[in-house]
Amino acid sequence: MNKITILETKDLYVNYGGIQALKNINLYINNGEVVTLVGANGAGKTTTLRAISKIINIKSGEIIYNGRNIIRRPPHEIVQLGIAHCPEGRRVLARQTVYDNLLLGAFIRNDKAGIQLDIKRQFELFPRLAERRNQLAGTLSGGEQQMLAIARALMSRPQLLLLDEPSLGLAPAIVREIFTIIQNLRSTGVTILLVEQNANLALQIADRGYVLEAGCITLTGAASELITDERVMKAYLG
Repeated sequence: MNKITILETKDLYVNYGGIQALKNINLYINNGEVVTLVGANGAGKTTTLRAISKIINIKSGEIIYNGRNIIRRPPHEIVQLGIAHCPEGRRVLARQTVYDNLLLGAFIRNDKAGIQLDIKRQFELFPRLAERRNQLAGTLSGGEQQMLAIARALMSRPQLLLLDEPSLGLAPAIVREIFTIIQNLRSTGVTILLVEQNANLALQIADRGYVLEAGCITLTGAASELITDERVMKAYLG
């Protein structure tokens, strides 16, 4: 794999009110990698994704994407640059159809033929969504809504996908299906930064990982090393 770093955070600090949510976050992601953030609830994993996509304000630091500091870019420009965020809790538009949710994911684009081609690709990647293309998103199962959330994020043709808690609230069989899809995405050229409550599953498919505790990175390494690290096993793998 060509080891080109596409995203790097340097000395990233984020405050929520008077609370320091992220402290001195330094991480990098190479092109084609799956990198996972591991940690307990409240450790700062979701906040890190929100900071990168500029959904929240950053106190200080740098976010370097493809060689450019994007710290002052608004969220819609972050999407235009090639970073898509699939949020925790799916956040599909319940009263819109599957098809309309996918169209929304392409809001930064105006190439109508390309958009239709990408909708067709999403239906090939997620056959269940094809069957329900005219169904209201709010009537889908939890697993189907997660598939739709990922497909909608892919409609912006991202180079980097920020994926937050894709297994949350799903049955084990559906979780396995979602993670197979995540692994398949890598083969299409999408780089993934993954936040996942199931640390064992995340580390099984990731190349590298970062362990966050109380807003700080306390451990980093190859996923194959972290999954057998005694500290990680004791704290997060049960």
